[in-house]
Amino acid sequence: MKSIGIALVCLYMSLSSYGQEILNSTGHFGEKISKKGAVSVKKLPEKVENSNTVEIKVKGIVAEVCQVSGCWMTMDIGDDERMRVKFKDYGFFVPKDAAGKTAIIRGIAKKETISIDELKHLAEDAGKSEKEINSIKEPEEALTFVADGVIIK
Repeated sequence: MKSIGIALVCLYMSLSSYGQEILNSTGHFGEKISKKGAVSVKKLPEKVENSNTVEIKVKGIVAEVCQVSGCWMTMDIGDDERMRVKFKDYGFFVPKDAAGKTAIIRGIAKKETISIDELKHLAEDAGKSEKEINSIKEPEEALTFVADGVIIK
């Protein structure tokens, strides 16, 4: 009888946490930010062009989210390019089901070189095949973003 009670408590807790994940698939993550003043993420490359780093708030569609823990996401910036978004000090993550949703992010955008090792790690997090991971042979110049606050709508 005692083991049935423990099993029921475990089942309740697992269902409760599953429901919490669904409830939290939209909303604020990290620092509370407002929607006001956000520019299209597609304008970001031109804003970073003259100064290698810019503090900004942008709005766009989430293209992909780390399926291991939600510790990064990508956003479409146009011309078949994506910007990788990480979260300040790994202080928060976003829901793994945020792809396709609108996001407003505030933080620092910059151009940087991403190493081969990091590119392979990111490909692994994204669930890429071993063949795709092994095909990464060169570092990549990319626009990146470190967000201190995110709104997923």
